[in-house]
Amino acid sequence: MDQDRRGQWLRGVLDVCVLALLSHRESYGYELAQAFDEAGMGQIQGGTLYPVLLRLQRTGLVAAEWREGEAGPARKYYRLTPSGEQSMRQLTADWAAFAGRVDAILGGGSQHEQ
Repeated sequence: MDQDRRGQWLRGVLDVCVLALLSHRESYGYELAQAFDEAGMGQIQGGTLYPVLLRLQRTGLVAAEWREGEAGPARKYYRLTPSGEQSMRQLTADWAAFAGRVDAILGGGSQHEQ
């Protein structure tokens, strides 16, 4: 996949993908970046990921806490707040509807619902 195109698409869904990853379990930045890479989304740089996490924290969707590392430095762990969980449910429904419309267009048809 073209890296520029992947980057453009990713910018549009990065927030919801971070929320989705955190809906499974709390995590820290580097671990989230690894999860993106393992999911085939490519490497997400800290300069891209950490501003998203900060924005989600400022809007109350994510909470963060520093914890001592077992063998290394302290890490900042992120988890969804109740508002984040609610937002994640709504964003998942919104994404499914949107992706269905895009799929319909790409498939040559159209979808007029919602």
